[in-house]
Amino acid sequence: MTQSETEKRLAFAVKIAREAGQFTLAHFRVPGLAVERKGDGSPVTVADKGAELLLRERIAAQFPQDGILGEEFGEKAGSSGFCWILDPIDGTKSFVAGVPLYTTLVAVMQENEPCLGVIFAPAVDEMVYARVGGGAWHVVAAESPRKAQVSQIENLGEAVFLTTCVHSFTVDREPPRPEVFTRLAAACRVTRTWGDAFGYLLVATGRAEIMIDAVMNLWDAAALKPIIAEAGGKFFDWQGTSTVHSGESVATNALLAEQVQGIILGK
Repeated sequence: MTQSETEKRLAFAVKIAREAGQFTLAHFRVPGLAVERKGDGSPVTVADKGAELLLRERIAAQFPQDGILGEEFGEKAGSSGFCWILDPIDGTKSFVAGVPLYTTLVAVMQENEPCLGVIFAPAVDEMVYARVGGGAWHVVAAESPRKAQVSQIENLGEAVFLTTCVHSFTVDREPPRPEVFTRLAAACRVTRTWGDAFGYLLVATGRAEIMIDAVMNLWDAAALKPIIAEAGGKFFDWQGTSTVHSGESVATNALLAEQVQGIILGK
């Protein structure tokens, strides 16, 4: 990959993530918002669909040869070697409930690996973004970007542990999931479900030490890996592999990664 190409796409990703996130705010906490159910039972709204269409239109106009994969409207093949991965509202359940901790996720992949990612939480006006080799950056409201950095806590007993949904730990996969949640919660100082991508934003900016999900899609995970890595943290699956393709994820600061992996594997 050439740095100039990823830099151009990162600047554009930041711009359109903010634009799509602002679009969702027009529907946030609006009485009578219609909620549909997809085939997997997950909710979707006009805000999800409209934000993804906005993102797709902007990308197609600026980078017509790039591929696009989004949660709501599937995949469009490209020829450039770059593919945009979109989740217009990560945390639709929170969005529908009027909870402001939902996000808009935009990532770009090359050779099946993410090279940049953006997490934007429009309702709290907070963003973190990164490209591989370019560092991670944190923006709050109209402030200038600041370097995003994971915490330096090295004692699990002082760590903040986050997850999206405790019930997701009941999925039938190895290692046994309910035991993982119980062991981590017992080892850490605080356990909270400030989840979805907002939890990874908190890890990347040093306000939490561990974020773990038992169930993930590519559009949930692609933006997270470059952000956590460039903020100095570790992003890996439950077997310890640094990947966005396993359907699960763990993000930690670097000092706790080995301890967390040991708890997950029951060591």
